Amino acid sequence: MDLIDALRTNLWFFVSTLGLLGLLVGSFLNVVIYRLPKMMEADWKQQCVEYLHPEQAETQANSPKYNLVSPRSACPSCGHQITAIENIPVLSYVVLGGKCSACKAPIGVRYPVVEAITGILTALLAWKFGFGAQAFAAIVLVWAMIALTFIDADTTLLPDDITLPLLWLGLIVNVPGTFTTLPSAVFGAVGGYLALWLVYWVFKLTTGKEGMGYGDFKLLSAIGAWLGWQMLGQVILLSAAVGAVVGIVGILLYGREKGAKIPFGPYLAAAGVIALVWGAEINRWYWSLGRS
Repeated sequence: MDLIDALRTNLWFFVSTLGLLGLLVGSFLNVVIYRLPKMMEADWKQQCVEYLHPEQAETQANSPKYNLVSPRSACPSCGHQITAIENIPVLSYVVLGGKCSACKAPIGVRYPVVEAITGILTALLAWKFGFGAQAFAAIVLVWAMIALTFIDADTTLLPDDITLPLLWLGLIVNVPGTFTTLPSAVFGAVGGYLALWLVYWVFKLTTGKEGMGYGDFKLLSAIGAWLGWQMLGQVILLSAAVGAVVGIVGILLYGREKGAKIPFGPYLAAAGVIALVWGAEINRWYWSLGRS
């Protein structure tokens, strides 16, 4: 009880505690980002085997478990299992010099980056909303957004295992009006899906190509469920602007082909986080321009 009271009454203690929790969760998100796409691929293969070669299905099903908790994390170069002391967020990477303690193979900088981003954003949300339901709900949303951002960047996939529960959770969170009213959340979910669905079909009928995937529809639908339909325009415009800038920079600096696939999920997620934290202020500023 004393701890809860301290978290409630001391903002900086609350912010620092949640920031440390964010670092730990960031370490787990690294596992999700790496393993979930592989788990999805294994599941697809299993389904294909069951359909095309049912006699091999039992053998395939008896393969070693691979999920978010098993097997233990290990160095991909030498198989050295990561110990608890080697798994301290950010600090372990610095102490180890970014290398495996056994074989000295380099460890990707992605790991401490994800941990640091998660810790910083978690602390920011704790500071923004203070102790209460808004802060804890917002933190869960942002943790999911971080995982989706890096998974989409790596694989151009936005897993239903994250987007669909996130959509339903957004509606549940807004039953008491945590971020918006329930009707606004429902219309946000419907509007978010339909907005990109219409863009998809207009683009496909016009060019004969697919401009985005259905995972993007579901992600914007989830954002709409959390923040309400009033934020959809802001999220779409901001994500499109950031995506366009990044795409142009990629072409100019790195020689990326103009027709190359650019995952849209990271920009939607970034825009959703911005709208979550500063959306009301941005909307007020925008409408004030019309009155001036």
